[in-house]
Amino acid sequence: MSTLYRLFLSNLASRGRVVGLLALGMLAVVVGWAIGMSDTADPLDDGTTMVANLGLALIAPVVTLVLSSAVLGDPNEDGTLVYLWLRPVARWQLATAATAAALTVALPIVVVPLAIAAALTGGGGELVTGTMAACAIAVVGYGGLFTWLGLRIKRAMPWGLAYILVWEGFIARAGDGTEALSIRSHTVSVLSRLADGPRSMWESTMSTGVLVPVLAGLVAIYFTSRRLQLQDVA
Repeated sequence: MSTLYRLFLSNLASRGRVVGLLALGMLAVVVGWAIGMSDTADPLDDGTTMVANLGLALIAPVVTLVLSSAVLGDPNEDGTLVYLWLRPVARWQLATAATAAALTVALPIVVVPLAIAAALTGGGGELVTGTMAACAIAVVGYGGLFTWLGLRIKRAMPWGLAYILVWEGFIARAGDGTEALSIRSHTVSVLSRLADGPRSMWESTMSTGVLVPVLAGLVAIYFTSRRLQLQDVA
């Protein structure tokens, strides 16, 4: 499995892709700096809101979508997946290696700029800690989901963006039942609870906020391995 992991990692970590995604993260750094320099902003509340609305609603899911949907999606679309599929390895190992490679690239690209942005707001160490934890949990949840999506659907990017903007952005915020199925709502709760931010963001308990996204990522890895077992890639 380590060989597969290194192969997926080398394919994902191209300079152009990494630089482009880091540029998106730098947007949060600029906004965090602006909050910290403002005389009228509340560093903690405004910083928490910035991380929730920019980091967890946009940067974390989009960066993870770009990387995770490509790790198996690209070889599936260009026909080279057959060479991986024919290797004498369990399908769950192939799915796990692909997801792990995507997470390896996505985590620092998401967590580091947003942690810097949180620090620049002046909201304190708890905001930085909450940002790092919430962003890492979000990447794990989205990573499994979008790896499966990239394998299951050709040209997964538009579908992934529709999920982020429509489901996570609007439908899941319409009521308690749908919020329970939203990775974003759970990670925002983790962020605000750890940072002691606005209580209006405390939509789930700490344990639920951590477990639901992580379990969603693990379940998605299972479905990815099942897809690899059942589909014809030749």
